[in-house]
Amino acid sequence: MFNALTGLNQRVGNFAGVTVDSKIGETTLANKQIIQVTDLPGTYSLYPKSGDEVVAYDALFAPQLNGQQELVMIVVDASNLKRNLLFASQIIDLGKPVIIALTMMDVASKKGIAIDLEELSRQLGVPVIGVNPRKGKGISKLKLQIENSIKNIPYYAARPLINSYNLAPELIQQLQKKFPSLSHYGCLHVAAETSLFNSFTPEQLSFIETQKQNTSFNKNKTQANEIIQRFGAIKNIMQVCVVEDDPLKKELRTERIDKVLLHPLYGNIILLVVLFLLFQAIFWLASFPMDWIDNGFSYLTNLIGQALPPGKWNNLLTNGLLAGIGGIIIFVPQIIILFGLITVLEDTGYMARISFLTDRLMRSVGLNGKSVLPMISAVACAVPAIMSARTIENVKERLITILITPLMSCSARLPVYTILIALVIPNKIYWGFISLQGLVMMALYLLGFVLALIVAKVSSMIIKVKGKSVFLMELPIYRAPRWQNIFITVVEKAKLFVLNAGKVIIVVSLVLWVMSNFGPSKTFGQLEQRQAQGDTTVTPTQLLEYSYTGYVGKAIAPIFKPLGYDWKISIAIITSFAAREVFVGTMATLYSVPDADENSLTLKQKIGAAADENGNKIYTLASGVSLLLFYVFAMQCMSTLAIVYKETKSYKIPLIQFVYMFVLAYGFAWVAFQLLK
Repeated sequence: MFNALTGLNQRVGNFAGVTVDSKIGETTLANKQIIQVTDLPGTYSLYPKSGDEVVAYDALFAPQLNGQQELVMIVVDASNLKRNLLFASQIIDLGKPVIIALTMMDVASKKGIAIDLEELSRQLGVPVIGVNPRKGKGISKLKLQIENSIKNIPYYAARPLINSYNLAPELIQQLQKKFPSLSHYGCLHVAAETSLFNSFTPEQLSFIETQKQNTSFNKNKTQANEIIQRFGAIKNIMQVCVVEDDPLKKELRTERIDKVLLHPLYGNIILLVVLFLLFQAIFWLASFPMDWIDNGFSYLTNLIGQALPPGKWNNLLTNGLLAGIGGIIIFVPQIIILFGLITVLEDTGYMARISFLTDRLMRSVGLNGKSVLPMISAVACAVPAIMSARTIENVKERLITILITPLMSCSARLPVYTILIALVIPNKIYWGFISLQGLVMMALYLLGFVLALIVAKVSSMIIKVKGKSVFLMELPIYRAPRWQNIFITVVEKAKLFVLNAGKVIIVVSLVLWVMSNFGPSKTFGQLEQRQAQGDTTVTPTQLLEYSYTGYVGKAIAPIFKPLGYDWKISIAIITSFAAREVFVGTMATLYSVPDADENSLTLKQKIGAAADENGNKIYTLASGVSLLLFYVFAMQCMSTLAIVYKETKSYKIPLIQFVYMFVLAYGFAWVAFQLLK
C-alpha cells in the first residue's frame, strides 16, 4: 500500500515483522497537493508489547499531545475483519480522523465472505474504501477520499465505538483538564502507558501518577473490560455488515498445502530440500556469468595494460582500480540469485512457515519461532535483521537473538565463501546434478545456524531475566510471487552491494595499491631502481615484501600463522573488518602483482597459484577450510557492531559479541588446520 501510494520501492514481505521502523514518502493527490505519507510497523492492538509496536504507538500519540491532527489510514485485512477491527476501533476512539483501506477482498471472497462496504462505513463512522494495492486497483478512489478527509480535518468529530468514559470516569475527568486535546480513550492510554510518553514533563508525570493513585486505577482490569466491550461492538457490526459461509464448508488451498508443508516430518524434509536447492542454484546458475565476468576483466586488464605506457599510472589503473572493481562485479550474479530466491520464498508465504516449523527447535534453546525471522533475514544482512528483533517482546529472548544473529552467514560472506570454495574444494558433480561445492556452501550456512543455537542455549542459562514468552503468528495465505516485486528487490540489493560494498572495496584496494607500491626502507628503493635498470632477478613479489603492505602484513602474520595463513591473508583479515566482502578486493589487489607471464590470468588463477618462499601452495585444503571457518564465525563487520550498540544502548553487548565470535572463529580455524594439514 505504501509503495502504491508513494511510488517508492520499500521492501515488503508476505509475513509479519518486515517493517520495524517508520518509512516516509510523498504522494500527489488529484488537486496536485503533495502530502507526506508515513508507513508505521504493523500491530494488532494499540497496547504495545514490542519495540516495533512502540514506534507505531509513539507516532500515533505524539501529534495529538501537541494539539495537532493527522489523518490515519488503517490497512485492514478483509479476510480477517473481526480481528483487524479491534485495532481500527481503538484508533477511531482516539478521536483521530481515520480512513479504512480494506484489502484482501479477493481472499475474503474465496472464503465465502461478503462485506457491505457502505454499511460498514456507516457503522464505524469513517470512510471505508476497497483496494487492491498489488494490482493498483482502488488507489485513485483512495487518494480522492484522502483529499476530502484532509479538507474536513478541522471539523472532524469522531464517534467512539465504545463508551471509554465509563471505564474510568474520575480519572478521565481529571486528565482531560490537564490534557484537553485528548479524547476519553486517549486519557486511558496516558494512564495505562505513562512510561512510553517521552514528551511529558516531570510535573505532568507526577500529576498523572497522583491521579492514578487517587482513583485506584487498575490497568489490567480496565484493559480487559475495554476489550470485552470492543468485541461486543465488533460482533454487532459484523452481524449487520458481513455475510459469511459456514467456515467448515470450504477448505482453502492454503490449508490443503499447509497439511503437507507444516507436517512434523514431511515439512522439515521439504525445508531441507528447499535449502539444498537454494545453495545448489547459487553455485550452478552463477558459475557461467561469473566465469564470463572473470575472463572479461582479465582480458580488459591485459588489454589496457598493453595499450598504456608502462609505469605507475598503468599499474594503478590495472592492478589497483580494475582489480578492485573486478572483485566486486564478479559476485553480482550470486547476489542476484540469492536474493531472488529468498524474495520468492517471502512473497509466496513460505518464509513464515519456516518460523512455525522451527519453533519447537528454538524453544529447546530458550527462544521461540519469532527469533527465526531475524535469523533468516540475516542471510541477507545482519543490520536490518538485528533491527527486526524489535518484534520480540521478551527482553531476554530479544537480547539473545541479537547476540546470535551475526552467526548466520550474510550475503557479505558469500564472495569469500565462493572464492575459497572454488580454490580448495574440487568441482565434482555427483549423480549428474549434485555439486560438491554447493554442498559445502550449504554446510557452512547450516554450521552458522547450529552454532547460533548452541550459543543461544548457553546464553539462556547465563542471562537471568524472568518472564515467559508466547509465540503467536499469523500465517499468510500462499500467493503467486509478484515478479515485479522480485525484480525490484533483486536490482536494489545488487545496486546496494555494488555501491555500498563497492565504495569500501575500491577505497581499500587503492590504499593497498599505494601501500604495495611504496616502501619505507632503502631496500625498496634499491630494488625498484634495479628493476628499472632491467635487472630480471628483482621480482614483483620481492618488491611487495619490502613495501608498506609487506611490513604491516609480516608484523601481524604471527597472530594468524597457527591458522595456516600467510601475511597477505593476515592483511585481508584486518581490512575486511570494514566489511567482510573487502577480503576479496584485498586479495585481488595483493595478487594482481604484474608478473610478465601472468597478465592474462584470472583472479582465481592468480590466488590459486600463490606460494610461500619454499614454493609450497598457500591455499591448500587445510588453510582453505580454516579460512572458511574463520569467516563463518568472525564478527568482521563494523556496521553490525554499530547497530547492536544502537539497539541495546550498551557498549558491553557489542564488545561481548565481538570477543566471543573471534574466539569461536580462531578456535574452529585452528582445529581445522591442525587436523587437515
